[in-house]
Amino acid sequence: MSAHQQGLLFAFFGALVLSFDAMLIRLADTSEWQVLFWRGGLIAIAFGILTWLFKQRIVYPSQPHLWFAIFAIALMYGLNTTLFVYAVSHTSTANTVVILASSPLFAALFSRLFLQERLALRTLLTIAVAFVGVVSIVYQSLGSGHLNGDLAALALAISMGAVLTALRCFASLPLFPIIALSGVVAAVLALLNIEVAPLDIRWQQAQWLLIMGAIQIPLATWLLMSATRLLPSAEVSLFLLIETVFGPVWVWLAVNEAVPENTLFGGTLILGAISLNSVITLVKQKNRTS
Repeated sequence: MSAHQQGLLFAFFGALVLSFDAMLIRLADTSEWQVLFWRGGLIAIAFGILTWLFKQRIVYPSQPHLWFAIFAIALMYGLNTTLFVYAVSHTSTANTVVILASSPLFAALFSRLFLQERLALRTLLTIAVAFVGVVSIVYQSLGSGHLNGDLAALALAISMGAVLTALRCFASLPLFPIIALSGVVAAVLALLNIEVAPLDIRWQQAQWLLIMGAIQIPLATWLLMSATRLLPSAEVSLFLLIETVFGPVWVWLAVNEAVPENTLFGGTLILGAISLNSVITLVKQKNRTS
């Protein structure tokens, strides 16, 4: 099996495992702050163990400003985890994952603003079409009680775009310690807001949280990190759309949560624009190397 074929398998299964994220939150059936505490704590433990296991391969920076970057990115990652759990808890799964799918477009904007990277015309058109899709999804939530969740998903997409840009700028930073620290940030934020004892949950709830924090998130992260080393970013971003498509399906099968009508329209715009842009980018990259 070639390295490219291995990358395809890693990307497919990584995105597929990641797509169960929202379903596990729904099945846990507890407050967002309890979910966040367990999710953050287990991620911190899991990636702390991975950091220790791979300590011989991890290269830590010697410059102080790179250590600042590690803590800043970990803080943003922790906030992203918080926003995701809050969004899933306060709006539909479909709204959350479809709006989140626009994060690569925000990353492109941030790369233009801060890294002075040129944006192709097709990327600008993709951003414009995706923006219409996001607005149509958020608009349907006005007065529905889901607006806060949709806005949290939008904030998550923007913040994730910032994280992707920061990781691109500081590509040499070790990811396992960053993700472990982000879990600590999320758990601390949960403790500051939780109104009940974080361990005061039933075993039926705890088992879903254990699966999510100790198995699903670490496995998906490892698979996708492996894929990014073997495939172009445009190709990996196409596979990430698996979460956007299948995430709402798993939740519908598990708890019979329907997809809002406007989300189908907005999601079609966002996914169609991103897919087309990624395919064109991928074709151009392959033509250059052939």
